[in-house]
Amino acid sequence: MTETANTAPHSKKTIPAVQKHPFTSTQKDIRLNKFLSEMGFCSRREADRLIEAGMVFVDGRAAVMGERVCAHQKIICNGTEVRTETSRPEPIWLVVNKPRGIVCTTSDKDRAENIIDFIGYPQRVFPVGRLDKDSQGLLLLTNEGDLVNPMMRSANAHEKEYQVRIDRPVTQEFLEAMARGVDIPELNTRTRPCQLRATGKDRFQIILTQGLNRQIRRMCETLGCNVLELKRIRIMNIHLGTLKTGSWRRMTADEYQEMLSLLNMKNN
Repeated sequence: MTETANTAPHSKKTIPAVQKHPFTSTQKDIRLNKFLSEMGFCSRREADRLIEAGMVFVDGRAAVMGERVCAHQKIICNGTEVRTETSRPEPIWLVVNKPRGIVCTTSDKDRAENIIDFIGYPQRVFPVGRLDKDSQGLLLLTNEGDLVNPMMRSANAHEKEYQVRIDRPVTQEFLEAMARGVDIPELNTRTRPCQLRATGKDRFQIILTQGLNRQIRRMCETLGCNVLELKRIRIMNIHLGTLKTGSWRRMTADEYQEMLSLLNMKNN
């Protein structure tokens, strides 16, 4: 898949480069999961999962949770060496319009095409969160693992917006029930109150501040209907806009800086 013209209503300036080394004279060692995320290999959460699965090795031995690493140690993660003596890569942020049928993991049971192979980007990137196989729309890919957890952590309540079509008319009663929050028995939880509005006879738009597994589909099923179409159109300040299905663009510098501001972080 090739890059499309940047359609974001922002400056076309590129994201500023960050060539900071993970180890400094004042910080001679760091946690292994932080190192892997800073080097653009994966998010900290994914690093923890790989460590627990015995897929990370430090100087030839299996790594342990909470381990700290130093410069010049040999680190192998999922069969790939992650060199400690190199600077962390320049930040990459791709805004993607994922089609239906594409998955966000490389271990799909149906062996469907995954988003990384679909994009074919020449440098290592990974998804920020997930969008299930039957859903489409906005997905972010990055190599900046340290920003993934603050973005996806439910407690931070960052907004994600979706367009939805269901198999029955959207009534005021349905909208009010969704907005109040819905009990999800299989997850043993109740969804947070959310914002939504009808956009057609069988369509609505919804803004969530949490990311439960298949949340919108489960909410609708609990209320007696099924989702026929689900499209994500916004994550925080990043909008899908007119980006065509199956296309991608680079995040602009203005979008990136606004995102950092919303995350209470700064580019340094």
